[in-house]
Amino acid sequence: MSEIVVYGKQECADTLRTRALLTDLGVAHAFVDVEASAADAARAAELGGSTRVPVVVLPDGAALVEPSDDEVRAHL
Repeated sequence: MSEIVVYGKQECADTLRTRALLTDLGVAHAFVDVEASAADAARAAELGGSTRVPVVVLPDGAALVEPSDDEVRAHL
């Protein structure tokens, strides 16, 4: 994996905040809407260990679940 992947929901405030932070920082990332696909929702749950979103998957495979802005910045 060469980029950050954000699993989340289109209307989720935490997902929107995390994506806006990454965009503001100029960090390339892909977005996967967990409401659009049961398989994607299952993958996010597997990666994050729960159904909470967003799940931010880093290039090294580590997953952050509902991270704060400070947590995201610390892992970039």
